[in-house]
Amino acid sequence: MIRVLLVDDDPLVRSALALMLGGQSDIDVVGEAPNGQVGVALVGELDPDVVLMDIRMPVMDGLEATQVLHQQPSPPAVVVLTTFDADDHVVRAVAAGADGFLLKDTPPSDIVHAIRTVAAGDAMLSPSATRSIVSRLRSSTSSDRSTAAADRLTVLTERELEVAVCVGRGLSNSEIASELYLSVPTVKSHVSRLLTKLDGTNRVQVAMIVHDAGLV
Repeated sequence: MIRVLLVDDDPLVRSALALMLGGQSDIDVVGEAPNGQVGVALVGELDPDVVLMDIRMPVMDGLEATQVLHQQPSPPAVVVLTTFDADDHVVRAVAAGADGFLLKDTPPSDIVHAIRTVAAGDAMLSPSATRSIVSRLRSSTSSDRSTAAADRLTVLTERELEVAVCVGRGLSNSEIASELYLSVPTVKSHVSRLLTKLDGTNRVQVAMIVHDAGLV
């Protein structure tokens, strides 16, 4: 069972999400919070697997709350849900440690899929969010940035680098396992080491480093 916490300042949005997710046999909505501060506190109490996080909220916004959560030893996966499809929001959410980024008008089936995806350890970005990331990378690419990214990758073993490139291509753990003839638990271990060695909090950050280095 995937334990989900809803963090949004709009009670109608929370109710709609709770109603939608309540019909899923493998998802349990364990709590709701009206802002990031309450959300962070409830994570400590309820131990959710996934947090659906709004961006614009009073007291503490979703980006700050996501950053706080990902500084914890065993943080939940965070999927940012927002009405704003701005490049800056996407990039800041990824930098804060979000594992997924979706618009609130995303079809319910896609939101459910995103929850299952990040709970399994993969990243989930909407197509528009992916375009924003790629656009930002292209506009800011320079020889210095490429060199810096390549230098960061030198700490990886050959196998870890292969996994990193697969992550950069957007492959899921199961897809990486199939391509590299590894078990899914082994892939998860490699991804965990990648995050540690590259000082990252999510797969998208690894993908950005690989893109910057020109490997995909």
